[in-house]
Amino acid sequence: MTAPSAVPNHIAIVMDGNGRWATRRYLPRVAGHKQGVESLRRCVRACADRGVGVLTVFAFSSENWNRPVEEVSGLMDLMVGSLGREVPRLREDGVQLHFIGERGGLSDKMIASLVQAEAATAHNTRLVFNVCFNYGGRWDIARAAAQLAARGEPLTEVNLDRAMSLAHVPDPDLFIRTGGEQRLSNFLLWQSAYAELFFSDKLWPEFDEAALDEAIAAFSNRERRFGKTSAQIAGGASKSPRQTA
Repeated sequence: MTAPSAVPNHIAIVMDGNGRWATRRYLPRVAGHKQGVESLRRCVRACADRGVGVLTVFAFSSENWNRPVEEVSGLMDLMVGSLGREVPRLREDGVQLHFIGERGGLSDKMIASLVQAEAATAHNTRLVFNVCFNYGGRWDIARAAAQLAARGEPLTEVNLDRAMSLAHVPDPDLFIRTGGEQRLSNFLLWQSAYAELFFSDKLWPEFDEAALDEAIAAFSNRERRFGKTSAQIAGGASKSPRQTA
């Protein structure tokens, strides 16, 4: 296991490759998403065990509505079913759950499930677990700007930052994408300005504790300067504006 001093406080993950994992096994794509839930369960536990403070995952993007109807329906059913099974375990393990994204297009049943899950884990402090569901990075920025405009507040970087959907946690330190693709795909565009990027060829259902440790080890070898010089970093000036406890 990686040394605690090398562990990023906030890890963000694009969990890519569920469909391809299933297709390679001649299974329906939804079977890949089910296997992906198993990988996510392992990842949450591994992050908590390694001292990660915040885990944020991309579960369903605002663009995913364009996928085949049967896949979207299967994903919705999987989300509701997973909540019923996983929330008691998360509550017991000290995980505080947040759902980030536009809820307007979701069913009343789905919204009620999300609200109940958040309430059930609200007092936990071991790990903050953000699930980005029906989320898009551009939506996040536009929503924050609209809120400021509605309140008559100046459109400044500080005010925008405070209005973003992840304002309750520091920005990601490590951004992981599985599945071999090397792009952000509209995930945490604002928050990932200074994140270290790590791209894994493993499909998400194959991403295990060893793969997580590999990503953390790569992170520990990066020099994070946040616009400063190496000499300044050596002198202790190594925190970004939002790298707070």
